[in-house]
Amino acid sequence: MEDTEKTLEERLLLLGNNNERELVKTSEIKSSSALNWGTFFKEIKRVGFIAGPLMAVTLSQFLLQVISTMMVGHLGELALSSTSIAISLSAVTGFSLLQGMASALETLCGQAYGAEEYYKVGLKTYTAIVSLIFVCFPISLLWTYFSKLLIFIGQDPLISQEAGKFIVCLIPALFAYAILQPLVRFFQTQSLVTPMLVSTCITLCIHVPLCWFMVFKSGLGNHGGALAIGISYWLNVVFLGLHMKFSSSCAKTRTPITMELFHGIGEFLRLAVPSALMLCLEWWSYELVILQSGLLPNPKLETSVLAVCLNTISTLYSIPYGLAAAASTRVSNELGAGNSKAARTATLAVMFLAVGEACIISTVLFVNRRVFGYTFSNEKEVVDYVTEIAPLVCVSLILDGLQGVLSGVARGCGWQKIGAYINLGAFYLCGIPVAAILGFWVQLRGKGLWIGIQLGSFLQTLLLSLVTICTDWEIQAMRARVRMIDGGSPSLN
Repeated sequence: MEDTEKTLEERLLLLGNNNERELVKTSEIKSSSALNWGTFFKEIKRVGFIAGPLMAVTLSQFLLQVISTMMVGHLGELALSSTSIAISLSAVTGFSLLQGMASALETLCGQAYGAEEYYKVGLKTYTAIVSLIFVCFPISLLWTYFSKLLIFIGQDPLISQEAGKFIVCLIPALFAYAILQPLVRFFQTQSLVTPMLVSTCITLCIHVPLCWFMVFKSGLGNHGGALAIGISYWLNVVFLGLHMKFSSSCAKTRTPITMELFHGIGEFLRLAVPSALMLCLEWWSYELVILQSGLLPNPKLETSVLAVCLNTISTLYSIPYGLAAAASTRVSNELGAGNSKAARTATLAVMFLAVGEACIISTVLFVNRRVFGYTFSNEKEVVDYVTEIAPLVCVSLILDGLQGVLSGVARGCGWQKIGAYINLGAFYLCGIPVAAILGFWVQLRGKGLWIGIQLGSFLQTLLLSLVTICTDWEIQAMRARVRMIDGGSPSLN
C-alpha cells in the first residue's frame, strides 16, 4: 500500500497545480474497480454498438470512389489505369492529408466530450474546418500540374494525361472533404452514429445512378466519375450540417461560430500535423507501390492488378476502421473523464473483435479469390493475375485489421507522434526498400512489391502492439485531463 501511495504521489508531483491534482485523484479512484468478464462483455456490446454503424459509414464513404472506379473500369484498360493512378495521387496529396489532420479531433473532441467540456467540441470542430479549407488551396494548385509531373517521373504519357484531367475534376470533392471529415469526427466522438449512417447511405444511393449517368450518358466518360464523387461529397456535407444545426442531439455541443475559433488553430495544428503524418506515411507507402508498378514491364497490367488489390483491401478496411473509430471514441471519452480502467477495458474489447473480424474476412476473400477480380475488370489477364496474388491480399487484411484498431487506440490517447515515428520506420526504412528489391531486382514484379509492403505492415503492427501493451493507463488519464485544463500542454503530449 505504501508503495502504491508513493507512486501516486510521484505522479501527482509531475503535474502542476492543485486543480490538476484533484483531477488525477479522481482518476485514480475511478480506476480502482477490478476488471471482470461481465465488464468486458458489456464493453464489447458498447463498442459493437458504435462500431457497427461506423463500419457502414466508412464503407459508404469509400464506395463513392470505388463505384466510380468500377464504372470507369468498364470503359477500358486505359480508363481504369489512368483513373486508378489519379485516385491514388489525389489520396496521396489531398484526401489522406485532410483525413489525417481531421483525426486530431478524435483526441481533442473525444477527450473534451469525456471531460464534459461540451463547448470545446463544437469550437474545435469549427477550427478544424477552417484550417482544412485553407490547406485545400495549395493542394488544388498542385493538382493542376499532375499530368506534367507524371510524365516527368517516367509514367506512360497517355495514362498521365488522362490521370491529370481526372484529378483536376476532383478539386470540388477536395473542398467538400475538408468540411466532411471534421463533421464526421464531431458526431463520432459523441457516439452519434445514426445521423452519419443515414446521411452516408442516402448519399451512396444517390451516387450510384448519378455516377452511371455522368460516366455513360453525359458524354464526360471517366471525368464524369470524378465530378460525381464531388457532388456526392457535397450532399453528405449538407445532410450532416443540417442535422448539426437543427437536431436536439447536438444541443450541448453546437456552439455559435465566433472569432474564437481562430484562437485554437495553433493548438489544432500541433496535433493535426503528427496526426496527418501518422496516417499519410502509411497511406503513401501503398500509393508508392502503385506508382512503382507503372515502371514494371507491362505497366497497364501491373498497375491495374495492384489497383484492384489496393481497392479491395481499402474497401474491406472499412470494417476494422469502424472498430478503430469506436476504439478511439471510447478510449478518448474515458480518458477525458479520468476513467483509466474503462479505457483499458475498451482497448481489450476492441482488439478481441478485431482478431475475430480479421480471421473471418480473410477466409471469405480466400474462398472467393477466383471471382472477386471481375468486380473491377472484364480482362481475363487481369483477373488471373488477381487470383494469383489473392493469398497475399488475405494476409494484408489480417495485418491491416490489427494495426487499424491499434492506430485508433493511439488516436484516442493522443499518441500521434509515436505513431508517425513507427510508420516512418516500418514502411520507409523497411517495407518500401524491400518491396523495390523484390519487385525489380529479384524480379517478382507486382507480387514482390506487395510482399515488401506487407513486411512493413507487420513491423508496424508489432511496434504498435508493444506500445499498447506497455501503456500505463493511469498516466494517460492524467494527461488527458490536464490537456483539457491547459488546452494542450506540450510537456504532456
